[in-house]
Amino acid sequence: MTQDSSPTHGHIRSYVLRQGRVSNAQQRYYEEGLPRWGLPYQPALLDLQAVFGRPASVAPKILEIGCGMGETTAAIAAAHPENDYLGIEVHTPGVGSLLKEISERGLTNLRVCQHDAVEVLRDMIPLASLAGVHVYFPDPWPKKRQQKRRLIQAPLVRMIAARLSPGGYLHCATDWEEYALQMVDVLSAEPLLQNTGSLPGGFAERPGYRPQTKFESRGLRLGHGVWDVIFRRRKESR
Repeated sequence: MTQDSSPTHGHIRSYVLRQGRVSNAQQRYYEEGLPRWGLPYQPALLDLQAVFGRPASVAPKILEIGCGMGETTAAIAAAHPENDYLGIEVHTPGVGSLLKEISERGLTNLRVCQHDAVEVLRDMIPLASLAGVHVYFPDPWPKKRQQKRRLIQAPLVRMIAARLSPGGYLHCATDWEEYALQMVDVLSAEPLLQNTGSLPGGFAERPGYRPQTKFESRGLRLGHGVWDVIFRRRKESR
């Protein structure tokens, strides 16, 4: 299997870069923390062992696409020092907030890349190098004409699956039921992946390693649903 060789553009971006307000603290941690904990995009494969200072056999590598403001990403990394985490986020306020979390928590097992996730996966992440990938609450793009912008589509899932080691997992979560159903359908169609969900519809129980966010807790109190979708890479190809 060879690394993908598709051009650096040509995919539909699942996000819109907006001029969000950056607080003074976010700006400070962005400027001070990015040179220390940030990984600049480059069209060359990362040496993940060199990045984190320990091999995957000692510390499995887990990627998160879309860290938001970083609270969940940092909480997971803090609770699981035995793993190394790479978060991808495009929005500067979120990157600054995550860098603040890294600094204040003293995290040594978390790095950040501010770039388009499709290009990072394609150009920087070696095949079969990841123990897991997290995609939590991606933009649902609810209108029919917008749904082509959804992140969870067959080409990306195929790319993720190729970068999972055998037995590695892809964990998606959403509070938009129609998107959750699409996630199950798209992941089920990928031959390298196998569903681990035991709930009706192919969904999974929320695993203990995924913290329940304040937004999620409020939604659940109001009767809104949240769906977890967890697939693993098959240990043998079908």
